[in-house]
Amino acid sequence: MKAIIIGAGMGGMSAAIALRQIGIETAVYERVTENKPVGAAISVWSNGVKCLNYLGLEEQTAKLGGIVETMSYLDAHTGDTMCRFSMQPLIDEVGQRPYPIARAELQMMLMEAYGLDEIHFGHRMVSVADGPDAATATFADGTTATADFIIGADGAGSLTREYVLGAPVTRRYAGYVNFNGLVETDDTIGPATEWTTYVGDGKRVSVMPVAGGRFYFFFDVVEEEGLPYEKGSAREVLRTHFAGWAPGVQALIDRLDPMSTNRVEILDLDPFYTWVKGRVAVLGDAAHNTTPDIGQGGCSAMEDAVALQWAFKDRPGDAHAALTTYQQARAERAADLVLRARKRCDVTHAKDPEKTEEWYDELRNEDGTNIIRGIVGNIMGGPVTPVS
Repeated sequence: MKAIIIGAGMGGMSAAIALRQIGIETAVYERVTENKPVGAAISVWSNGVKCLNYLGLEEQTAKLGGIVETMSYLDAHTGDTMCRFSMQPLIDEVGQRPYPIARAELQMMLMEAYGLDEIHFGHRMVSVADGPDAATATFADGTTATADFIIGADGAGSLTREYVLGAPVTRRYAGYVNFNGLVETDDTIGPATEWTTYVGDGKRVSVMPVAGGRFYFFFDVVEEEGLPYEKGSAREVLRTHFAGWAPGVQALIDRLDPMSTNRVEILDLDPFYTWVKGRVAVLGDAAHNTTPDIGQGGCSAMEDAVALQWAFKDRPGDAHAALTTYQQARAERAADLVLRARKRCDVTHAKDPEKTEEWYDELRNEDGTNIIRGIVGNIMGGPVTPVS
């Protein structure tokens, strides 16, 4: 069998590697001409790490991953510790350490594992169509490619999704903007092996370690969608939004590089359960665009890739049956994670200020048990982390 994968992001590359593992010929088409991931890093929780391990990338993943020994929440204004706890109970329960990883490095690891020179860069798909014997992708340069099936891992603005659903869908603005980037670790901001989060006023500032003595950082700013922003002005913008916040937050603002700091408006998509039309299916953000509030967007795409492989193992040679099996395995689980992230987003960003104040009070009395229970609930339920 032959598969075409549209999109060389984390989901697309994971799917290409997974399918090739079981002898399916793959061709990956990517519209950009070079690897330029959006965002500085990604939380690869234990379910995502287990997927990468399953794809034969255990050693490479561990080298790129930051070591998070503890997790803490700090008061936004005083910098006082609200709670701090070990991550070891989570690791013990799910059997795998999570890893924050610089996004560009994770992306390059996947591309190199597949074969960087085998990816067709600079190919923007303009249409996709099913047929009785094959599916066909047409690109902006007029060329076409056919295969037994096509996987649209073409991101949040997916053209494949439009084809599968028969109409475009509108993404929902989640109500906040995320500024993110990488800085050298600095104890004045947070300990080098801790995921540190400052919370208050419906906003948050967070740092977590990635490999190479660096923190991945992000600031969440609640503001209207579509406001103008001048690249390079991150420091001034953040000083305004976080005036009066703790010294660690001010130190982070002082140390970040304004030119390499990303500004991302956060959107998501209402869950839908039709992922397949004939020989064409969606995967990753194309299937379940989510807010980053529980760190499961990329992990869910990796779960898609493993489930897709298993579906073709179970239904070898039958693209229609295999894709239907894949949809049945993934649509409900992915939708649940989108809604969990949305719920967490609303509490974190004070959609209901009373609920958010209750959460702050809970954090001040937290020993880690409830937070870890919630994270474990997100991790468990995928193909490599089944609920017993």
